[in-house]
Amino acid sequence: MISTRLKPVILVRLLQTAITLTVAASLTEATAAGDQRPNVLFIFADDQAYNTIHALGNDRIETPNLDRLVHSGTTLTHAYNQGAWGGAVCVASRTMLMTGRYLWHARDDYARTDELYRQTGKLLPQTLEASGYSTWFSGKWHLRADASKTFGTARHIRPGMPRDNREIGYHRPVEGTEDPWKPWDTSLGGFWEGGTHWSEVLGNDGVEYIEKASKQENPFFMYLAFNAPHDPRQSPKEFVDKYPLESIPMPDNYLPLYPHFVGSNKIRDEVLAPFPRTPFAVRTHLQEYYAIITHMDQQIGRILDALEASGEMENTYIVFSADHGLAVGSHGFLGKQNMYEHSVRVPLIVAGPGIRRNHRIDTPVYIQDIHPTVLQMARVAVPDHVEFRSFLPLLRGSQDYIPYPAIYSAYTEHQRMIIQNGQKLILYPMIGVARLFDLNSDPHELYDLMVTPDADARGQAARLAAVLNEWNSKIGADQDFGEAFPELY
Repeated sequence: MISTRLKPVILVRLLQTAITLTVAASLTEATAAGDQRPNVLFIFADDQAYNTIHALGNDRIETPNLDRLVHSGTTLTHAYNQGAWGGAVCVASRTMLMTGRYLWHARDDYARTDELYRQTGKLLPQTLEASGYSTWFSGKWHLRADASKTFGTARHIRPGMPRDNREIGYHRPVEGTEDPWKPWDTSLGGFWEGGTHWSEVLGNDGVEYIEKASKQENPFFMYLAFNAPHDPRQSPKEFVDKYPLESIPMPDNYLPLYPHFVGSNKIRDEVLAPFPRTPFAVRTHLQEYYAIITHMDQQIGRILDALEASGEMENTYIVFSADHGLAVGSHGFLGKQNMYEHSVRVPLIVAGPGIRRNHRIDTPVYIQDIHPTVLQMARVAVPDHVEFRSFLPLLRGSQDYIPYPAIYSAYTEHQRMIIQNGQKLILYPMIGVARLFDLNSDPHELYDLMVTPDADARGQAARLAAVLNEWNSKIGADQDFGEAFPELY
């Protein structure tokens, strides 16, 4: 007998299978009718939070080309990263994205990614290539599989960070003292390593790839992965000058220090600025963050212009997103190793055939859902090993889409998060601290309802804790939080 608890999961898998079979059938019909299969251009940023695009509400930042995508497509406003098993959140995020596997399952596979996925052909570009797509890659890869053997064409395969990242880029700036770090100083290496800024190299590759791919008979899947706006946040001086410090508003949720030890308070990302965080230091890091995003946006514009000039724009899906967000002074953090919206939530914009223009959807999704979504865009059946679900039916307004019942995220053994109906519970199991936020009335997560909880808050936290436990079990985590949180379990 099937347990009642498992029935919704089985029903979802059955519906996903039905949708996949429908997509596969439509592929057969389209191919028989001679329809042209669409291209997919996937542009991925690193460390870009959801609130860093002008057209999506940040009046201070300049992002004319991302705005162009927003106006020409649909934005999924609540796209989340499912978490990380280590400080390099980008490793976990990208491993989940390329394998289609949930967080802790992807962690278990990570050590043998090259053997398990590259040789058995289970990574996203391999599935597409096996279905007749030409595949192209440039930029930050960060998986253990060999990108040059995973894509048909791959170059400038970047590590997580530039090798020449100078120590003077840390513990800065200190107000009243000379700051030795200058984002435009090419002698400091970093993204200037090699003589051309890495974002510009990626822009060059994208333009060249599109020109070549558009002349081939096969449809293309192109994955262009920027290292920007990850630190060292470097860009030409003209971009930094766009953001005078006095013009940059402080985050609404700015804190000098975070009040709890959560396993990431003093890791590498966090020591980029001194403790406690000062308004001067936060504004300086925001200045450099906004500048490198605007510089990246310029390169994205070049790529979009090349696509338009190639004649392939009308037959190409464009997907833009990022691997995770970044705090840059919010809640006392600089990095992404925390469970707040600025760090777990990212921009996600889709434009292309049949996609509504200048439209927004607030249904929560995972960024790793891009994997099955791209496959359905390409009319390719989603393999059984893929656990994330396609949001293409959601983009098309289909009633077939079943939303996730909750959004789960985690960071190592130190942090857990669950969101359901706008209510968010964060657990710190190692110190027994629970935090509860109502995102509907408190989007900046300023008011922890567990500080002086009433009966409603305690009941809400206990209900969310039970949902979190269900997710732990579903995706391969083995923690039991009853001992750490006896009041919730």
